[in-house]
Order: sequence, then C-alpha cells, then structure tokens
Amino acid sequence: MPGMATDSGDLSMVTVPQESENPTVVYPLRHGLKPPIHRASICWARGNTLRVTLLRKPGPDDAGGGDSEAGGKVVELNLSNTGDEEIDAVRWRKIAYGSVTPFALLQSRKNSMAALSKMSLDSPPYNAEWSEHVMEYSKEINSLLGNPKSAPTSVIEDPKAVLKEVEEPTCLKGAWELMEMFYADKQSQAWISERLLDWLADYDSLFSGTHPTVHSKVVDFQKDLVALQTIENDPKYWEVLSSALAVGWLDTVVKLLRLHGSYQFDQLGTRETENGLVEAVAVLISKMPRMRTTLPAGKLGECYPSKQDFMKAWERWRAQITKLECSAYWLQCDHLQTREGLKNMLQIMLGNASVLSNATYHWMELYVSHFLYIRPFTVGLESMYNLARKCMQIKPVSSSHKLMNLVLGIFGENAEVVLAECSRSFGPWMMAHAVELLTAGSTQAELLLHEEQPKLGGINLEELHRLAYAEVLSSHVLTWQIAPIYLTSCMKLGISLLENLLYKQPVQQHQVLLKSIEICRLYELNTVSSNIMRIAGVHHWKHGKKGPAVFWLQQAHDEVRLNRIAKQLFDFVGKSVSDEGFKQWEGLIELLGSESRTASGLEFLNKYRDFRRCLLQVEGYTSTDAAWKAAEALISLMKNPSTPQQFWLPLLHDSLKLLNWREHPLFNVSQTNLLLNKMQELSMARLRPDFVENDLPSEAVSSVRLALATNLGRAILEE
Repeated sequence: MPGMATDSGDLSMVTVPQESENPTVVYPLRHGLKPPIHRASICWARGNTLRVTLLRKPGPDDAGGGDSEAGGKVVELNLSNTGDEEIDAVRWRKIAYGSVTPFALLQSRKNSMAALSKMSLDSPPYNAEWSEHVMEYSKEINSLLGNPKSAPTSVIEDPKAVLKEVEEPTCLKGAWELMEMFYADKQSQAWISERLLDWLADYDSLFSGTHPTVHSKVVDFQKDLVALQTIENDPKYWEVLSSALAVGWLDTVVKLLRLHGSYQFDQLGTRETENGLVEAVAVLISKMPRMRTTLPAGKLGECYPSKQDFMKAWERWRAQITKLECSAYWLQCDHLQTREGLKNMLQIMLGNASVLSNATYHWMELYVSHFLYIRPFTVGLESMYNLARKCMQIKPVSSSHKLMNLVLGIFGENAEVVLAECSRSFGPWMMAHAVELLTAGSTQAELLLHEEQPKLGGINLEELHRLAYAEVLSSHVLTWQIAPIYLTSCMKLGISLLENLLYKQPVQQHQVLLKSIEICRLYELNTVSSNIMRIAGVHHWKHGKKGPAVFWLQQAHDEVRLNRIAKQLFDFVGKSVSDEGFKQWEGLIELLGSESRTASGLEFLNKYRDFRRCLLQVEGYTSTDAAWKAAEALISLMKNPSTPQQFWLPLLHDSLKLLNWREHPLFNVSQTNLLLNKMQELSMARLRPDFVENDLPSEAVSSVRLALATNLGRAILEE
C-alpha cells in the first residue's frame, strides 16, 4: 500500500493501533536514508515481521554525481516484540503448545467427575480428588513458565558472591504462582505467610523497575563488594543486612555477616568480642523458627509444622534475642558501626515497627516483614487485606505494579478485580487457564464465571475467555491447530466457531488440509469434513490439478460434480477416440472408476481403456493371444449399450489390424455380422441432421467395410 512518507530524517515511526484500553504502540524504524523520502510500501513478511520499503526522491545535492544516496532501502520490523515484553513470540508459542495437554486432561477429568456426580448423590462434583487434579494441572502449567528457582541463595564457590545468578523471573509466572498459592494449594493454607515470603524472595526483582527494592540494593552492593577492603566500615553493608533480614533472606544475611572483617585470621585476636557478637547474631538468625513443614535446600531456619510447637520455639527464640540485646558484651565492642548495625538487626528480629519500615522499600516488603516478626499468626484473607492496607499507608507507591494489584484483589476476596487484573495485565492465555484455579478456590469466582450472561448470547464468562484465547490462537498460522481444544470445551458457541475456523483454512496447502480433516475426524464433524474435501476438489479442478480434484471429490462422495467431470471427459473423448491425446486422460478415467455414471455411462470409457491396452500389446501379426483379447474387448464394447454410436466407426477403424489378421480370422460369423449391422445402422444414422462426423480419413468407411467383408468370407470358409 504505497503512500507519501513524511520527512522525518533517518528515524521514522510506524504506529500500530492496539485495543482501545491500551496506549498506541510506536515502533522505531531506523532506515538511515536522508530526506526527502518520496514513497513507502508496507507488506507482511514471514511471521510477525512487517517489511517496509522506503523510496528516496533524489534531492538537489545528488545532481552533482559522486557518492549519491541509494534509491531506497527495505527494512524489516518485528511486531511480535516491541523490546519491553518479558516473553517473546517464540516462547509464547512454546507455552501455548505446552499448556494444551494439561488443559485437555483437566477438562476430561472434570467431565468424568461431573458425570459421576450426577449418578451418585453422595459424591460432590468438587471434592478433595478434584483439588488434587487442579494442583497437578497448576504444577504442569507453572513448569512451562520457567524453571523453578529459589530465593537469592549463597554460592560457596565464590566467597563474595552473595546472590546466585538465575534466569530473570517473569510477571506471568509470578501471577500464576500467586493464583496457585491462594486458590489451588489447599494443603499450604496454614503457612500461607511463609509461602508469600518465598514468593516475594523470588519476584522482588520485578518491582525494581518501578520501585526501589531490597533485591536491587543487594545487587548494587554485590557489585561494590569486590572493591571493599573493610566491609564493616561501609554504611551500605549494614543497610543491606537490615533490609535482607527484614524480608527474611536469612541465608543471604548470614553469608554477608560471615564476610565481616572480624572473621579474618589476623583479626581474631584483637576483635574476639566483636566477632562473638557477630557470630551470635548469625546463629540466632539461622535458628529462626519457621511455621512450615519443610524448607528448600540452602534455606535457613527451623521448621515447626504445628502452631503450638512454633509458639514455644518462637518465645524461646525471642527470649534469646532479648538476652543478647541486654548483654554486657556490647560495651566491650569498640567498632561503632558493628555495634549499631547488629543492634539494629536485633530490633528487626524483635519486631520494631519503625526499624522494619526503615529497612524496607515498598509496602509488600513491609508486609512480609510484619508477617515474620510482628504478626506470625496472621491467617484469613480479611486479616491479610487489613494488614496490606496498613502497610500501604506507611509505604505508599506512586504507581502500583500489576502484581501488587493482583495481590490486593486476592486479599480483598474480590473475584471481579482479580479477573480484571489478569485480563488487563496478562492477556487471554492467563484468563483461559487460570479460571480453573479461581473456581477451585473461590465460590464467588465460580458463581461469577459460570453465570450465563444474556448480553453475551447466553454464554458465561469462562466460555467467553476461552473463546477469546481460541481466537488469538486461530489468528496465527503456527497455533491455529490447537485452537479446537479450547473451542470444544465451550458448550454453546465452540462447535460453530470451530466449523468456521476449519472452513477458513487454505485448502491449497496439503498439510493444512490434512490437519483440518484430522480435526474433523477427532470431533466427529463429518459434514464439515465432506464440505472441506469438496471445496478442495473444486479448488484443484479450477487450477488445473485434475487428479487431486477427482481424489478429494471422491473422498467427499460428491456424485454430482464427479458426474459432471465424467461427462466432460466423455465429451472430450467423443471428439476423437483415436487421438493419442487420450493417454493424458487415461489415468483420470482410472481414478474416476466406474462408480460415477453419466447419461451414456462412464463404463464405456473404462472398457475403451482396457481395449486400448490390449490393442497396444498386439505387435505385428505374431501376438495371437493379445490379438484374441483385443478382439474380445472390441466385441464387448460393440455389444454394450453404453457405447455411443459416434464411437462405432473409430473403434472399427482402430481394429483394422484385427480384422485383417493373417493367420486366421479373429471374429466368427456371428461376431462379424454384429459388426456389419453396426456399420449398417451407422449408414442410416448419417441421414439424420444431428449426426456428427468423426475426425477420420475419408476412406475409413470403405476400409472398414472391406475388412469386414474379407473377415466374413474367411470366417465362413473356416467354419
């Protein structure tokens, strides 16, 4: 679509309109051409690539010759990634294909359990077994979104490497784990605060783009760590220690404490008390009670699965911290930064709210620190939501992150907010797959998603989101094949939309056609399959591919069109049955077979094909057996009422060699009389005005008559 281009130097912009709720996306087009640019042409290349051709109009500076500018340039622009997406198009397709099997398996189990629940009144449709299925489904989907990673852990190989380098997490995986944590995982509800702490440790880095975070501070400090000689003299050291301790990164804190200068061999003699205090704090941190069943490898703390045991251990641990805080050894510690830094860490462990607020950077970090050190027994979404609102007042943010919005929606038990945030921030894939988690853990969400919406044609929101995702899949040539899985899970509109999808696939591409037919077979869409094969047959016939056309029309059992093709063949052969051009139709006649019949019958063409084959096997006058077969084929053709009259003379003219066979006559008296009668009828037919002459030599009739008379005389003498 050529058009006038704007004068924009060597950097132009291609504006692509998006949905109304999202801002317009602008793609920089770096072409390097000097103005003026006269014309621009835009077309699609492979995949999501846009090919932009820019044609430059020669300017006044180019008239002098020399190194003139090129006449234009072609630039390819990738629209699948604007540069700020965390998941590119290739990985999205991998996720899309990987999530098909878990989704289909869960739908199959749901249908089976629903059928059983109808048969048995004592078995609820969603019981403990269903929760296990949903959790298994969630784990499989979660594994597609990235490799499991723990919180920042110590690296033994490098003594100064505080954080382990891992793959950058994604918001999509973080959102999925939140949904799994609060809706699907029923067994960990008792220690949900610990799971939320682990989640923030994994995904705190995602907030670094919009807010200062503990993770960003630790990463920045690790970069400066190599150049520090006396680490304890740096104020950032103690700030990082306090912040990491506040959010529960115990292993990181202990690792940093062990980098303290008092641990060096040449310092142990003079800084023994200082080192003892550092080690005491490190031991207390490593012995911190955790109300959970197990800890991942490399994590510090002591696990207590029951609330009673945890309370006892918590009281003992806090008593040890208080005892250390009141110890007289602090007076013997001469290093001011160490003394103040360690006491600040003790205040964090004792739950000093102001110290925790100073050590954290946004409300979710403060929220987790309250869980750890002030309110470890907080349970219930209402209590969690109230605490979150309190932390937001203490640590307000100018722009809220999408994961923070999702957390607030979950805490507020507002299914509409959760659905809206998932739809706006994570797209159709998330909505199509996370619905199962929502309905498994929230009665409000289940009612909302399964309620029929009259404004949507009677479908519910669950079906709507699946249809939206199926539409996304259908729009791409590499993913349309998996859209039927989601369409068939939609009871009301799925099948009709699946039929439309199959009809839109290009029949000229053989692999796509076979895939469409296979999908029809899987979902028992026999009528759609026949229509697609019929469309393919008509398309191939129009484009001159007669063999594939007949094949697909036969597969579709389209007798009407097959008969038309047979009639067309019949009319063509009827013009000149002796023409060697008949060979090019011979394969098509064989493909058509004798099932399709025209007014005069396609049976004649098949028998004529057999006759021609026998006739070609007759070489000279020595192949007697082949000659007998050819003679029998000729008599069969002449006796058959399906043989049109216009073919009689050409058939007899082709058989002159048989009529003049030297050794003995191949036709007896009765057979010869039959052929003579055919010639007599043909002579009478010439008197009719509608008679059509054959393209044969003028002497053909006399030659045939002479051969028949000669054969008759020889046959009479032989008998």
